[in-house]
Amino acid sequence: MDEQTHMLFHTMITRCLAQEVAPFYQQWEDAGEIPRSLWKALGAAGLLGIDLDEAYGGSGADIAVTQLALEEMSRQGFGGLASAYNIHANIVMPYVQNLGSPEQKETWLPRMAQGDCLGAIAMSEPHAGSDLAAMKTRATRIDDGWLLNGSKLFITNGQVADLVIVCAKTDPNAGAKGVSLFLVDTTLPGFSRGKPIKKIGQHASDTAELAFDQLKLPANALLGEEGEGFRYLMQELPRERLGVGAQALGAIEGALALTLEYVTQREAFGQRIADFQNTRFTLAQIKAQLEMARAYFEQCVERYRQGTMSSTDAAILKLQLSELQCHAIDRCLQLFGGYGYTQEYPISRFYLDARVQTIYAGSSEIMKEVIARSLLGKTL
Repeated sequence: MDEQTHMLFHTMITRCLAQEVAPFYQQWEDAGEIPRSLWKALGAAGLLGIDLDEAYGGSGADIAVTQLALEEMSRQGFGGLASAYNIHANIVMPYVQNLGSPEQKETWLPRMAQGDCLGAIAMSEPHAGSDLAAMKTRATRIDDGWLLNGSKLFITNGQVADLVIVCAKTDPNAGAKGVSLFLVDTTLPGFSRGKPIKKIGQHASDTAELAFDQLKLPANALLGEEGEGFRYLMQELPRERLGVGAQALGAIEGALALTLEYVTQREAFGQRIADFQNTRFTLAQIKAQLEMARAYFEQCVERYRQGTMSSTDAAILKLQLSELQCHAIDRCLQLFGGYGYTQEYPISRFYLDARVQTIYAGSSEIMKEVIARSLLGKTL
C-alpha cells in the first residue's frame, strides 16, 4: 500500500473515530456494550469489510487497511472496540469469504459489511480453552441437517452476535480431524446466551457464554467441508494474530504518547519527570522495541499478502507483540506514579485492556509451544 493511500485511509479512520466513538466511549465502557448504531455508522463509512470483495459490499482494499483501523482504535484507547471489531471484521467476515459457499456469502456478508449483522466465533469451552481438540460441543447429522448441543465460553460479541461460527465435533473419535465449523443463526430455537461476563478490562467489548440445546441447523449451515474445521482454524489463525499484533502496536503508541505528555509536564524534586535518566532510558527502550516490533509486523503483513505467512510466523508475532504491549504499558504506567493507578488518567485503561492480549487468540504458552514444535519437527 503506497503512502498516499495509507494517509487517505488513516484520515478517514481517525475522522470517523473522532465523530462516532470518542465522545461516547466512556458511556459504552460503563454500559459494557457497544451500541448497534456504531456498527451501522462504521458500515456506512466503509470500515467494515475493508478488504472484503466489492461484490459482497466490501471496499476491496488491502488487508493492511483493516489492520490500520485496528491499530488506530487501540492507539486512541478504545481497546474493547478494537477487540470487537477484530472479531467481526478481521476474523468472522474473512472466514465466511474464504470458506463459504456462494449462498452463504450472499446471505451474510453484505449485511455484515453494513453493520446490520454482527459476528462472533465460538471456539473455547468451559473445559477446553486452547486445547481445541478436547472440545465437547457436538453436531450430529440428522435427515435434514444437523443437531447442535454444547456450550462455549469467553465469546467476544457473544451478547450481540447475529451470526456465530461454532466449532463442533462431528466425529468424536477422530480427534482434531473430527472438528467442523457451522454458521449459526442466533435467532434459531435452542440458542441461548448467559449473563455478560465481567472482566477487568475491555469493558465495552461484551463477552458471553453461549449454549446450544438441541439446536437444529439446516444442512447448508456447514462452513466448508465436514471434518476440516481444525485445518480451517490453522489456516485462518494467522490473520487473527495479525489483528492482535495491530492492536498491540496501536496501544503501545497510544500509551507512549500519553506518557510523553505527562512526564514533560509533571515535576518532582525541582525538575521535570522527563529529565530523570530513568525516565529517558525507559521511554527510549520502549520506542526501540516498538520500532523493531513494527518491522516484524509489516514483514508478516507482506507474507500474508503473498500467502506465505506460516503458523509459526503468526505465533512469533502474537507472542512478542502481546508480551511487549503488557510490559511497555506497565513501564509507562509506572512513570505516572500514583496517578497511573487511578481511573482519572487514561493510562489505567490502556493497562487493563492490554492484559488479555497474552491470553486470547492463543495464550503466550501455546505460542511458545507452536514455535518450539516447529523447531523440533513436531506439529500440533
